Amino acid sequence: MPGFVVAFEPRAVPLDPVCVVGVGPIARALAERALRNDARELAALRGVASRTALFLLGEPEALPWVDGALYLGRDPDAPLLLLPTQLRPNVPVESFERALIRRAAGVEPPLAVLAEPPLLASVAGAHPTDHARLRAWLGESS
Repeated sequence: MPGFVVAFEPRAVPLDPVCVVGVGPIARALAERALRNDARELAALRGVASRTALFLLGEPEALPWVDGALYLGRDPDAPLLLLPTQLRPNVPVESFERALIRRAAGVEPPLAVLAEPPLLASVAGAHPTDHARLRAWLGESS
């Protein structure tokens, strides 16, 4: 079966954000911004990271704001995905979810989906966030 390209288009009603993502230099800026939170505020977040990306999950009001960060939400029709809050795939979201879960066999959901830069990542391993973890990640990602 030939592959096809899924494009993203504006969403009529934005999703509530449950995750903020920084990629590249924005990831460092996001970690530095989160470090300005006190321990109680950080405890409201869970995080997972790679060398070049940082995902922080939490309630909308707990998510830090950083210029250039991407915000993801949960579409009720695709609960295993975290999708851009302002965008939706140009195919039925339920079909998109099934295709991604099948393609990422063995990767535990929920899966964070970025439209630009294109990225698919599991956030299932998100753990409580604290100052020490963020500082350690900043040191490792430089």
